[in-house]
Amino acid sequence: MRFPILATLALIAAAGTAEARNTRLEISFADTLQRGADEGVLDGSVRFFLAGQGHPAVQQALGNGASSRKTNAVGKSDENACQWAALSVLKAFQEQAKQKGANAVVNVVSNYNRVEFRGDGVIECRAGGLMAGVALKGEYATIER
Repeated sequence: MRFPILATLALIAAAGTAEARNTRLEISFADTLQRGADEGVLDGSVRFFLAGQGHPAVQQALGNGASSRKTNAVGKSDENACQWAALSVLKAFQEQAKQKGANAVVNVVSNYNRVEFRGDGVIECRAGGLMAGVALKGEYATIER
């Protein structure tokens, strides 16, 4: 009778330790966008530009947006899990942009725990043993095609 109880407690402790990991990663924004296009997650109707990245002139600003998503990281590399989380955020941005009549999200920055991070071609992700998460914010806009 003692063994099942001890085994259960050991599993709970191990799970808590695994999720306690909060590794900060910087992942390539361009690679993430390419994966989204290759896998059909992003349909190309909305373009994405990091803050500081050149883009066509904004014809109309349509408001700000922010989103954060987490994904299951079990059995995935940190980078793979982080890309999935980022693509979930970008897909949400894509849908919101379409509703607003925007064809771009510009000035995209990481915003994990409401702390802005502007990387050179990268976005921030946090990976744990069970979950990986990405938070981004940006501005919806119509830009020249």
